[in-house]
Amino acid sequence: MLPQLSIGIFVRSEEIAASAIELLRGERYALTHIKSAVELLGFLKHNYHLDCLVLEMDGDLRSLLGKLQERSLFLPAVIFSPHAQHGRPEAPYSDGFEAAASTANKSQDESCAFFYHPGEVQLAIARSSEIAAGIDRAIAQFLKLSTPVPVNYQSVTVDATAQLTAQSLLSRQQRRLAEKLRERLGYLGVYYKRNSHIFLRNLSGPEKQKFLEQLKSSYRDIVLNYFSQDTAVNNQIDEFVNLAFFADVPVTQIVEIHMELMDEFAKQLKIEGRSEEILLDYRLTLIDAIAHMCEMYRRSIPKETSQGRM
Repeated sequence: MLPQLSIGIFVRSEEIAASAIELLRGERYALTHIKSAVELLGFLKHNYHLDCLVLEMDGDLRSLLGKLQERSLFLPAVIFSPHAQHGRPEAPYSDGFEAAASTANKSQDESCAFFYHPGEVQLAIARSSEIAAGIDRAIAQFLKLSTPVPVNYQSVTVDATAQLTAQSLLSRQQRRLAEKLRERLGYLGVYYKRNSHIFLRNLSGPEKQKFLEQLKSSYRDIVLNYFSQDTAVNNQIDEFVNLAFFADVPVTQIVEIHMELMDEFAKQLKIEGRSEEILLDYRLTLIDAIAHMCEMYRRSIPKETSQGRM
């Protein structure tokens, strides 16, 4: 059985909610009807597998979406809005996914007003019957989203480390969704675009120092948990690699971080009168991190480019 797309519906209007549930009922979707903002926040905190949100714009939703942005919780979204345009919807990805996805970058660049992120789909309430096509378009645009919030929309108070963290979490969600679509539709993956303004080499001195401290702290957690039974270490490696990738951190910098930590651990072992030989095993940690980074770069190449090189 093909994997279902998980849809979270948080709509104030009982009429619209009932209509959406009726239209989406079936084997293709797994629906969760959410009744309050508190319930939605709690659900997202403990569940990382929603594929799309269906929302209704009102005063309270603006505050809720602000909280999601602050926590870097980004998902494909269809937002019912009284101010949405009444144009023809994009073709659904089940029939023409690549065509819908090809318009995503244009939609992101031209969007002058969004509530949640540039990849959202705003749907007029009068067009609620087109919710399925809206979900298809929202997913296609989300997978092509290069950054949660374009640079010209970002507050000057948002530092580079926060931007990189948000970018890392976005790419993780995109990868999870792309893997589900690959199972369902044979979709080949995501092309990750990076913002050169937050590359490590382009950061100011204080920003660079802050980011490297976070990167080192993240790697320290990986080293400490690497040989434990904690399966969360795989997620820690993914998060570390995502941060390094979007900051364009050179491999030599990762090796330097590894060696600095090994020196610190060696000094501690010497104080405790223990052998340093155990540290040799942690070369596997470095190899694993670099292997994950190579895979990230492999996935970042557009499929048409990689096919052209074969």
